[in-house]
Amino acid sequence: MEMKLKHLEFIQGIITRMANNSFMLKGWAVTLVAGIFALSSKDSDQLYSIISIIPVIAFWGLDSYYLLQERLYRSLYNKVKDLEENSIDFSLKTSYDKFPFKENRYSRCLFSKTELWFYLPLFLVCLAVIIFVNIDNIQICIKNIINS
Repeated sequence: MEMKLKHLEFIQGIITRMANNSFMLKGWAVTLVAGIFALSSKDSDQLYSIISIIPVIAFWGLDSYYLLQERLYRSLYNKVKDLEENSIDFSLKTSYDKFPFKENRYSRCLFSKTELWFYLPLFLVCLAVIIFVNIDNIQICIKNIINS
């Protein structure tokens, strides 16, 4: 029983680190977007605001990867807790092949509720700010297209 508990502690430690990484990524995403918006204030080039989309997409993808890893390790945890004491091998290997559940797919993590409810509003706010800050440039482009 002691070996099983130790293995479960190892796995739980990894799950906790993945959750902490996810939390940190969300904080960095907001910080970088706010910093980019500060750079694109009235006194500097307003086109910098367009760059704010890049960290949102990058952090969304990376955060989804950590969520996938967390789910895989939860699957491993559930497997280990059901194992016999003498079959514990302390393996920490996870993959979709070993745990082929629907929730263990990257696409499911990318569009999970936790990811969508955070990154989609942040993405939409970025788009709104880009449009608001660059409305004059957008109007000029539309006039040029209409007059062509």
